[in-house]
Amino acid sequence: MAWITIEKKLGIRAEDRRKLWLMTPIFLVCGIAEILNYNGFMTLFNQRLGASYLPYVYMAEAVILPFEAWAMSRLAGKLSKASLMRLMYAALVAIVAANAAVLLAFRGAGWDFRFYYAILFITSNFVVRQQTILLWSLAVDVCPTHQAKRLMPVFVSGATLGGVIGGLATQAVSPLGADIVYAIGPLLLAAVAFNYRKVIARFLVPLTLQSVQTQEEEGSNSSFSYFRGTFRSPFLLGVLGMMSIMPALYFLIEYVFMNTAHARYPDEASFARMFGVVSTLLFTLAFLLQLVSGKLTAKLGASGMLVGIAAVYAISFAAAFALFDTPLVMVAVSGAYMLTNVLVYYSAEPSYQLFYKTLPLHMRDGYRFAAQGLSSFLGIVLGSGMQLLHSGLGWSFPSLAVVGACVSAAMLALSWVVRQLYIRSLVGSVRAIGAEEREQADSLRELARSPRAMGAVLAMLRLPDEEAREIALDILAAVDDPRYLPDVLERLGDGSPRVRLAALRALNLTGAELDAMIKVAQVLEDEDPDVRAVAVRKLAQMKHMPEKAFFFLRLKLMDPRPEVVAEAVKAMYLLENEVSYAACYEVIERILGEGGEQAVPICRVAAELELVRFAPQVLELLHDPHPSVRVAATACLGALRRLEAIPLLLERLPTADQELCRVTVRALTEMGEGATNPLRGCLPEAQPKTWQAAVTVLAALLPEEETRGWLAEQAANRLEAAEEEAVYPQAFAAVGRPELAELAALRSRELAAIAEEAAWSVMGRLADEQVASSVRQAIAAEDEDVRGSGLEVLAEGLGERKLSQKLAAFLQREADPAGDVPPERALELLADAARSADDWWRELAAEAGKGRSGFAAGETHEWRSEIAASSASGKERTDVADEPNVLGRLSKVVYLKKVPFFADLSLEELGLIAGAAREMTFPDGARLLNRGEKNEAMYVIVSGNVELSSVSAAGWEATLGVIGPGEVCGATSALDGSPSTVTAQAFFGEVKVLTLRQQEVTRLVRLYPEIGLGLLRASLVRVRTLEEMIMRIDS
Repeated sequence: MAWITIEKKLGIRAEDRRKLWLMTPIFLVCGIAEILNYNGFMTLFNQRLGASYLPYVYMAEAVILPFEAWAMSRLAGKLSKASLMRLMYAALVAIVAANAAVLLAFRGAGWDFRFYYAILFITSNFVVRQQTILLWSLAVDVCPTHQAKRLMPVFVSGATLGGVIGGLATQAVSPLGADIVYAIGPLLLAAVAFNYRKVIARFLVPLTLQSVQTQEEEGSNSSFSYFRGTFRSPFLLGVLGMMSIMPALYFLIEYVFMNTAHARYPDEASFARMFGVVSTLLFTLAFLLQLVSGKLTAKLGASGMLVGIAAVYAISFAAAFALFDTPLVMVAVSGAYMLTNVLVYYSAEPSYQLFYKTLPLHMRDGYRFAAQGLSSFLGIVLGSGMQLLHSGLGWSFPSLAVVGACVSAAMLALSWVVRQLYIRSLVGSVRAIGAEEREQADSLRELARSPRAMGAVLAMLRLPDEEAREIALDILAAVDDPRYLPDVLERLGDGSPRVRLAALRALNLTGAELDAMIKVAQVLEDEDPDVRAVAVRKLAQMKHMPEKAFFFLRLKLMDPRPEVVAEAVKAMYLLENEVSYAACYEVIERILGEGGEQAVPICRVAAELELVRFAPQVLELLHDPHPSVRVAATACLGALRRLEAIPLLLERLPTADQELCRVTVRALTEMGEGATNPLRGCLPEAQPKTWQAAVTVLAALLPEEETRGWLAEQAANRLEAAEEEAVYPQAFAAVGRPELAELAALRSRELAAIAEEAAWSVMGRLADEQVASSVRQAIAAEDEDVRGSGLEVLAEGLGERKLSQKLAAFLQREADPAGDVPPERALELLADAARSADDWWRELAAEAGKGRSGFAAGETHEWRSEIAASSASGKERTDVADEPNVLGRLSKVVYLKKVPFFADLSLEELGLIAGAAREMTFPDGARLLNRGEKNEAMYVIVSGNVELSSVSAAGWEATLGVIGPGEVCGATSALDGSPSTVTAQAFFGEVKVLTLRQQEVTRLVRLYPEIGLGLLRASLVRVRTLEEMIMRIDS
């Protein structure tokens, strides 16, 4: 129970737990190992070689760093991400293990090769540096952005706690010797290697299956162009100076600290114990700083933080100088060492990253990496150069402290200059900020602190460019400073609706005066309904003037646009008094009772405000004839958690379109655990679409153990059933019904897709969602190697091993099995189809049984018995019509399948269209369309011919063409409501058509984009034909 409480406070979700349990120990143990290694090699280096050699070692590192970067980039280019990370971790463990073995050999044999400790320092420092990069790179790679926001604080805390424990462990073990302290590190790294490799195998490998081949060239910028740009920009050059000087000063104080500590603690054990105490305090300080760093950055800004850090550096060196030759010198030097370490690595780095956000988005990384490479080299060179003032020229440590204080003062001045240049860059790039990343609150807060920058923003409000005014208002909205309220209110009278909307969004009327309310109230009669709706929303903020706000809001309850009425209802409800509540309830009850499209926004308001009292009225809207109303009512009932709606929601799913299915699944999920029992109960006899929706919801709601057991078994059984149904098309072909065999093949593929989708839903719950998605994308790839790798991951076991392996086998089956089915076997399969829970299989089987008398006696007995039983039990659909001249659903589907822009739809989708289509018959010569008149229907020709004719500008009438079965007329005019450009009439006999009304056509195009593309292509062909015919007539 305590752990669940902690998870809730941290925002940890169920899908985070696997990563959390696997990766947190990695950061914790590696944090301990890092401190043990660092303390060990630093103690050994200082005690056995001498801190005076630090400058030379750092100079050697500066020479090695470019080769290290080249080697790492070379490896990254040759190895996969997973292989590189495995190799790097193994190499790091091998390096520290080899060093530990050498140190223990020295200890056992009594040897001591003094200059080996320089090698120990360089190799161990490499391990510490690369270990940090490796671990955080792994965390970033396996956690998507939204998950990283939840888990990164836990990982950071784990690493910080590991540092504290490592410091305490150093103090405890140091009496045994610094070499023993160092030797524990590789043991810990090896112990946690299992978790590390498991994270790579389970989360990283699937993510790297599908290589990204769509990366575009980011202009023609080379790495040298970024270096040139850095040196040509005073601002970027100043940032580079800060990034170089700050670590250099840390290296200087580290040198002073090590030498001072060596003099104070001459023996190895006492030095190691002291270093352990410092490490413990350092990581404790880092942890405390993390708790307040966010608030400090928010208050001071990125540039202000760096000015503050520079000031702390100057004060630290000044304190160290002042306290030299006093008993407090060790406190001063160690305190300066800890402060500079924490500030340079934990606080300064995030501020540097914000500076680069002033650059265009596609150039940031290039400049950032160039600066990091240069600053690492320059920082080490400058730091070791200042160290050489003591080791090479013999300067005293107080003199080094003076040098540090002077350089810190210079850095403080530089940070102030950088701050001014940063503000200038923000002003210069303010439009880019608004257009690319308006959510950059940190950058916008920097603007707010500069009167000159805000003056530039206010000047944009008077520019003729509409976009500039809109961006300026978006910036003012982010700044949220009441001083600019008059400027924003002035824009409410702008001629552009977009600017008026932006001005309303920028307003914060909490605590505003009456004149602000009056100006906003004037916008309530704006011609743009979106503007009126936002104005209503803003008036709701004026709770300190409830009577006056009520006066204005009440007027909008009768607005002609339902979305404005909905905003008024919500605003009045938020006034929180009995009078406003009564007015809201009255309007909601009236609109829900009337139904229709106007109820859609009211349903959303009822859901948002959790108005459970209106659930019965919303439940009635599930029967509304308007699809959008049914969708809104479904979403509302889900938000209100009305379990009594579940039977009706499930009942509608077989005939629901894509949008309604999606909203129903979301609504059932929002109902929570109370929905699980009804959904479990419906699974055995559920129609496939209902079954898929139920499994998707149950995968999200059931406990993990039940999902892994019972639900995974249900998904595996569905895969087996889909595999068995794959031979049904051959059975229909065997009884001489090829047109049914084509539809059966379509249905078989649909059911296979449903089974696959359900399996992925279950595995997405049991495995990491991002990993499951990557494996799925890999399997769908055209590249056979990528697809094979994805199938291999499935075969190894993803989420639940049995289901994963079953899905892998199912995906490798033949999509359309070849070969003929014997007649006896065909009849058995048709009998199975007649018993199916799927109404399409039953309907196809019933259609195949009509008029079949050519089989031997007894062959069709079981088949016909099953069809009769299905019909008697009411399972067979009532829309299969046997009446003359009335088409059943299957017949309509057959004709719709012939229409080119319906051809790619599934059988389920074709069935939805067939259900909406009405059969009509036009006698010879009757007109379907009249040129110049509005048309409200699209006609799919079932039989007969239709002549299309038009009149040219010269008054000549001519035939454009004759269309027949499977072709369409009236689609364009039905879609846009414009007058028909042609006349269409029955030609040489009567014409039978399927009619789709304008509302139905519009909804189909919105739900199925391929229909819209087909209509567009058909319209373009028709336009070209019309132009050609008119040209011939005129000539």
